[in-house]
Amino acid sequence: MYLESFLLPSKETEEKLLKTRMWENAGPFGYVENAYPYGIFPPKGLFQLDFERVTILYGGNGSGKSTLLNLIASALKLKRISPPNSGEMWDLFAAACQIRMTKDEDGEGEGKFCRLPSHSRILTSDDVFDFMLAMRSQNDQVRENVESERQEWFHRREIPVRMQSMEDYENVRKQALICRKSLSRRQYLRETAGTEWKLGSNGETALEFFDSRLKEGALYCLDEPENSLAPKFQLELLQILSGLARWGRCQFILATHSPFLLSLPGARIYDLDSRPVTLRKWWELENVRTCFRFFDENRHFFEDGK
Repeated sequence: MYLESFLLPSKETEEKLLKTRMWENAGPFGYVENAYPYGIFPPKGLFQLDFERVTILYGGNGSGKSTLLNLIASALKLKRISPPNSGEMWDLFAAACQIRMTKDEDGEGEGKFCRLPSHSRILTSDDVFDFMLAMRSQNDQVRENVESERQEWFHRREIPVRMQSMEDYENVRKQALICRKSLSRRQYLRETAGTEWKLGSNGETALEFFDSRLKEGALYCLDEPENSLAPKFQLELLQILSGLARWGRCQFILATHSPFLLSLPGARIYDLDSRPVTLRKWWELENVRTCFRFFDENRHFFEDGK
């Protein structure tokens, strides 16, 4: 485990930060147009989080779970793809947060605080969507290239190209490929137009995204990773995260309301829907109990085999 605790600014500190930003903007006449994330957490009585191998920030839309996760990531300076949804107070606010790392667990570093592994990072649902869009866009481009190169195949075989300047290099290279007896038209198209990514469903692609990026020995912040994942794939992601937390020396901080991911073994769960924020077991959470009530009320459909 790497991160032990995280302290948010007190209400008084938040007021000082806001006044500082106002003064920086325009002296005594200053104002802050976007004070986010000012004022979100003091009303919830949330000033400190203590972490386990798996820590979950639970809550409905607007509860602040993604904001809190992104603040932790910013304070830790984690690598990321998508930028946080921040305002002019964000960097000042994140700098005022306090971090306490765990003590080094190996004998050589005894008594010292451990360092965060360099490949630690935050992954968001936007990253997954962007990945899927990029793969599909690339495949579309490859298909266009294939059609263009297919039309040029016979043309380049019949009309020789002479190298008169560097601008002719690519055409000469392609004609040389065409003339190679060992190279079929299919192989030629693959070399010149590119190769399509093999994509499955959105759920399969999203699961592949996480499986390829989560490595052993790191801290990961995951923002609603269940998006795009059907229940079957959420359960598969559950197994991946559970294995990495137990055997792979990983620490996870998740913002989620997925009943499946909430059941991660040994998870410390903060309920951001409660006032004040309270630690709960996954089966005590409203989202999970709503699902349970629905299936319990319709139990006869399953028991009768209908």
